[in-house]
Amino acid sequence: MKTLYIEPGAPWENAYSSETFIGRLRDELLERELFANLKEAQVLLEDYRDHYNRKRPHGALGYLTPAEFAAIEALRRQSSVPSEQLKSVQRLSL
Repeated sequence: MKTLYIEPGAPWENAYSSETFIGRLRDELLERELFANLKEAQVLLEDYRDHYNRKRPHGALGYLTPAEFAAIEALRRQSSVPSEQLKSVQRLSL
C-alpha cells in the first residue's frame, strides 16, 4: 500500500475532505439561514468561506487557525528553535 498524491485544489480526489466540508457548510450556514435574495446568499457564503479558511481552528493544523500555523512555521524556518518550543508561542485566538 502506498499514498497517492492529491493535486492542490482538487477536493474531488479526497472524498472525505469534501464530505466533511460540505457537511459543515450545511450544518453551520445553509440550515441556519434564510436568504432573502441571491446577493445576500453570496455575501453570507463569502463571510463563511473567509471564516472557515482564515479564522477557524483546524484539526489538521493542531487546532490552530491558518494564520497562527503560518506564523509558527515562519518562525520555525527563520530560527533554529525546535518545534516543541514553538508550541508555547501565544496563540492569536482561543
